Amino acid sequence: MEDIVLTREGYKALQEELEHYISVKRAEAAERVKVARDFGDLSENSEYDAAKEDQGVVEARIREIEETLKRAKIIDGEAIDTTTVSVGCFVKVHDIEYDEKNEYKLVGSAEANYAENKISNESALGSALIGHKVGDVIEVKAPAGVSNFKILGIRK
Repeated sequence: MEDIVLTREGYKALQEELEHYISVKRAEAAERVKVARDFGDLSENSEYDAAKEDQGVVEARIREIEETLKRAKIIDGEAIDTTTVSVGCFVKVHDIEYDEKNEYKLVGSAEANYAENKISNESALGSALIGHKVGDVIEVKAPAGVSNFKILGIRK
């Protein structure tokens, strides 16, 4: 199995999410099952079926987080070299086609959140950025076509 790249912040956030699922969500799901069971005949009890399904989703998420944490390779933010783009750094880029400037944090796939400008090192843009320096123009091949970006800055 492959390592899963996480920043220290991402690892901590997953640990907190796991604790919440174990201590809160698991108990809530079990209580919903218990209450729904009291509604009567389980063969015709849609509340029970829904509660059991929710319980399964909670347990699946717990297993997923545990597996991610077990396979995690933590990137130390202090050790990041800002001469080239790597996981854990912020990268300011200029989209040449649209004449737009954006800054992204390059993270592992488990932390990616485009709404927060956190892009995965496995995404088209993320993988194209890795290893490049300020001033480099990179070509990104994505399903929507080819785009060119100029790297304007790299920081921790």
